[in-house]
Amino acid sequence: MKITELLDRRSILLNGAPASKKDALDQMIALMVKSGKIRDEEAYRQEVYRREEEGTTGIGEGIAIPHGKCDAVIKPGLAAMVIPNGVDFDSLDGQPVHLIFLIAAPNTKDNIHLDVLSKLSMLLMDEKFAENLKNAKTVDEFLEIVDHADQEKPDVDDQLAAQTENEPAQYKCRILAVTSCPTGIAHTYMAAEGLEKAAKAAGCFIKVETRGSGGAKNVLTEQEIKDADCIIVAADAKVPMDRFHGKKLIECQVTDGISKADQLVERAIRGDAPVYQAGNPSSESEQKSSGGTAHKIYTHLMNGVSHMLPFVIGGGILIALAFLIDGLCVDVNSLSADARSNFGTITPVAAALKNIGNVAFGFMLPVLAGYIASSIGDRPALAVGFVGGMVAANGKSGFLGALVAGFLAGYLILALKKVFSKLPESIEKITPVLLYPLFGILLIGLIMIYIVEPPIGALNTGLNTALTNMSGSSKILLGIIVAGMMSIDMGGPFNKAAYVFGTASIAAGNYDIMAAVMIGGMVPPCAIALASILFKNKFTKDERKSAPVNFIMGLAFITEGAIPYAAADPLHVLPSCIIGAAVAGALSMAFGCTLMAPHGGIFVFPVVGNAVMYLAALVVGTVVGAVLLGLLKKKAA
Repeated sequence: MKITELLDRRSILLNGAPASKKDALDQMIALMVKSGKIRDEEAYRQEVYRREEEGTTGIGEGIAIPHGKCDAVIKPGLAAMVIPNGVDFDSLDGQPVHLIFLIAAPNTKDNIHLDVLSKLSMLLMDEKFAENLKNAKTVDEFLEIVDHADQEKPDVDDQLAAQTENEPAQYKCRILAVTSCPTGIAHTYMAAEGLEKAAKAAGCFIKVETRGSGGAKNVLTEQEIKDADCIIVAADAKVPMDRFHGKKLIECQVTDGISKADQLVERAIRGDAPVYQAGNPSSESEQKSSGGTAHKIYTHLMNGVSHMLPFVIGGGILIALAFLIDGLCVDVNSLSADARSNFGTITPVAAALKNIGNVAFGFMLPVLAGYIASSIGDRPALAVGFVGGMVAANGKSGFLGALVAGFLAGYLILALKKVFSKLPESIEKITPVLLYPLFGILLIGLIMIYIVEPPIGALNTGLNTALTNMSGSSKILLGIIVAGMMSIDMGGPFNKAAYVFGTASIAAGNYDIMAAVMIGGMVPPCAIALASILFKNKFTKDERKSAPVNFIMGLAFITEGAIPYAAADPLHVLPSCIIGAAVAGALSMAFGCTLMAPHGGIFVFPVVGNAVMYLAALVVGTVVGAVLLGLLKKKAA
């Protein structure tokens, strides 16, 4: 595929005059729409603006390459605008932009267009090529300049391979580099080209590994890493780092590889770089990375959430199927109170599915804590986080305790690394396999058992007492409280206290309380699923893909489906879910709904008193929670 195959004549403007960066982006999007490659202009616009919020695509030297990759794109395309008088684009060098290429990339498995777009990005680092485009008098001339450069320049793979093939006999410094950006379309390859040009100008050998949307290319070998004088990692996405242990390493943002390539190469020549220690995120490079403390905490959190999600989805669907099978095969009304408590395990098939689902759920909190810890303290923190999460899962602290355990385990390992760094080298070598797991697991266990669990256990007891004492008061207020509590921590002490109170009420013959409890647990997953459809720009691509499963979990009374979303954004998700659940609980009480089964969700609706109004309460609570999510959540980063 050639670059000109992505450029539509209708999407090229040679005399642009936008008044601002926003105006420039809007005009570029309008040009792209003219090519017929966008099915949803507004969705594509949101993605382009979302990418721009991550960091400017004005790379300097008068060039900007905004881009959007999403389902709104029918097929890959390019739009181009020449701005003779320039426009302020918040560029890295602070200079006006005179040439803009807008990229549209679809979410498809066929990534052939990525190589083409990557090649264009590298071509734009050639000042002569960019200048020729700016001076083009007609669209035909513009396309001819692009096509000529495309044919003359080797493909990206060939350009990268030529770095090692053309190794000079003498050089000042042997540099290896890795470039990567979250989108993996433009900046990854522009940084690679910038570093290569700077290194060659300084008389240095360089090989650059790129980690773009098409995967890792020109991968650095073990021998090359061993022979390198310095390594430059210019990346805003995760890069395998353990292989660089013991080497001088400079870590920076991917945009630095474009705008500060000369400075990075000069640092490499001087040897002005710390020696990288595998698993030490507190190095100079970490301190200089973008996003600040809040962004780092969010990154650690999302590492745990992303690894936990498959356990939630797989286990949750199996449990839901168990309830469905029992609901189809068993007359719930004919069951005794004791038999109802076993709903979901009455038939052999349902029992098998529910047992497997419960096993998957059993991994959920340890995995969450383990991978949060691993993100902070690297591999040595994984086991420590798992143990802390397991203590939380088996104790009374639940979901919130697992979050605490993950961060405690990660920073505990960082502290142990500092302590053990003073040991003799002969002993230090065994720290990863002996000292970190021994002391880390011991300390996290003691901290969780004696410091984290006791206050949350006391809180749990107090909640049960408070609920029991108010059972004779206003029914609507009680419905608000128990339903809201089901959404506070989704499996933690608040949730457990409300659920235990509801099941105890069944034994006492008060069926309306259990109805409010169950509807409070059903609302959060359903509200999140609905919000992901109504407010797509508030959720990441991965969140939108997983969210519909929450309808199944919510309707099956599996509140845990909401945990990954609550963990990723607790300040906005939890209040929305709590209010939505509380509204549903209040309506359930007001409508006089009752429930004689302690679990099952929609599959036990045959035993719900006033089932039609109960369903209405669920719908209202879900809509309230979803709308609040749309209002409170920020646009997805």
